[in-house]
Amino acid sequence: MRIVIAGAGAMGSRFGVMLHHAGNDVVLIDKWREHVEAIKKNGLSANINGQRSTTRMPIFYPDEIASNSTPADLIIVFTKAMQLEDMLQSIKPLLGSETMVLCLLNGLGHEDTLARYVPKKNIVLGITMWTAGLEGPGKVKLFGTGEVELQNIDAEGEKLAKKIVAELRNAGLNGVYSSNVKYSVWRKACVNGTLNSTCTILNANISELGATTEAIPILKAIISEFAAVAAKEHVILDQKEILQHVVETFDPNGIGLHYPSMHQDLIKNNRLTEIDYINGAVARKGAAYGVPTPYCALLTELIHAKEQILKAK
Repeated sequence: MRIVIAGAGAMGSRFGVMLHHAGNDVVLIDKWREHVEAIKKNGLSANINGQRSTTRMPIFYPDEIASNSTPADLIIVFTKAMQLEDMLQSIKPLLGSETMVLCLLNGLGHEDTLARYVPKKNIVLGITMWTAGLEGPGKVKLFGTGEVELQNIDAEGEKLAKKIVAELRNAGLNGVYSSNVKYSVWRKACVNGTLNSTCTILNANISELGATTEAIPILKAIISEFAAVAAKEHVILDQKEILQHVVETFDPNGIGLHYPSMHQDLIKNNRLTEIDYINGAVARKGAAYGVPTPYCALLTELIHAKEQILKAK
């Protein structure tokens, strides 16, 4: 299968390496110059559960995709949410009439963006529980195990979505066909909506947030807003289960000492965040549905203010 990884950061690199080793024709696309040049020169170096290996795959900048490029069988997008449309615009020559697009981005509403570029029957949404980290340009650390849950958004796409599941399983990526991926997408967005924005504003790790007396009331309010808006889209979130899951992350012996990705983006690296596709998406949808979302709206405004203070790019 000819597979394009659009966004070859840590997670994109994981999928690229594993799908390549499974015998697929894999092409990487990314905009981070140091990363791209390192892979072009030396290959992609991966520390896989303590074992170092180097994989050579073609990698391109988005603007290197020529109009006569061969369309891909499958494109897996791993860009930041706010970079999705720009990436799709750049790689339009790779989007053939039969090209499937698997979106594994955090946040909400990506299917609307994808539908402007590919038929709905070709769109597959999913979430992944795999982990990955960058050790530097051209170097990734791949550890632990995980899975990919996915589902076609249009009934016509079921057969091809299940073909993607089979390819992921063949590559050891543990693909699972879902009967209700929208619930999983909303649930993951809700978990991110409780931890990413709050830890970023407070400049705290998860355990430090959890140790405050205000944590539980704030989290309950955020979760209730996600649930109220999700219900308008026929997704009924289990608020009690989600709160319990978030509380379990406070444990410093688990992931409690971890700083969420939004904190890493903004506080550590002064990069723009995905807030508009998490809490911001709930605030926008809430306004459209007439559902009050004061916590999500305020958190979105505070993160944008912080981006401006830090001159994030």
